[in-house]
Amino acid sequence: MATPAALPPLPFNPSRVRSYLMRLPLFTRLVLLVILAFWLLELQTIWSVVQWGSLTPDEVNLGTMYRLNTFPFIHTGFFHAALNVLALTPLLERFEAEHGTLTSIALFVGQYGFADGTFFLTALSTFPAGLYLLFEKAILHRNTPVVGASVWVFLLLGSEAIRTYKSNPHFSLGPYKIPTWTSPLIACVVLSILVSNVSFLGHLCAIAVGYLFGLGYLKIFVPPEKVLRWIESKLNLLGRLPHYISVDQKTFGRYGVLPTSNAAANANGTPMSYLATAQRVGP
Repeated sequence: MATPAALPPLPFNPSRVRSYLMRLPLFTRLVLLVILAFWLLELQTIWSVVQWGSLTPDEVNLGTMYRLNTFPFIHTGFFHAALNVLALTPLLERFEAEHGTLTSIALFVGQYGFADGTFFLTALSTFPAGLYLLFEKAILHRNTPVVGASVWVFLLLGSEAIRTYKSNPHFSLGPYKIPTWTSPLIACVVLSILVSNVSFLGHLCAIAVGYLFGLGYLKIFVPPEKVLRWIESKLNLLGRLPHYISVDQKTFGRYGVLPTSNAAANANGTPMSYLATAQRVGP
């Protein structure tokens, strides 16, 4: 009797993937959960989640400013959502580990504005959305809606590129030395060439805001650590919330260990194995 052929080995170690997912910090988990929830909602045909929450220039007014915050969570299909999740997870996980959970919430989904809730301002959501609206509607006079978490992917890549540039100004590509800060721009161009129906303008706006954040120009939107410590101690967030990253934890790294050198820090470079797409839902 012939022996059945052995199955080929998996391209990844399931135990390592499970271990990595179990270590994800709180805010990263919540973002992935919301993306999943919106994708599941889009499966029904009674109400269009994309039409409700996409960043559509002609639909944005004082009564629909929520679109500036909802569009990164919404996707147009399973593969669009899956690719964005694969690209965003390691970047967002690293950001939260370095800045803390409360700071991440304030920068990505924290809300500032009028008391009646008609205006929302989050530096890492509203700013790239605002730039996109400025160029798309006011300058180009178009009305192309966009959705997708790749706005955060390219924003975080831009921020990482600026930080990497400070310690490693160039990388070699054959005989050429290319400035490190240009790597997100190169990825943006390549992705726009290889993948159809992506928002090149949306990605550029995200990279621009990422550069500003990496250069420190958006520090005004980072909550003071004294305030964060008071909130954490008052609500006992570290004791009550699993996978929560406190201000003190993020100061010394997730496990309380200070990196020994810049080289060690750079060894954990920005994952760029997956690049997401900001799906254009218009023509």
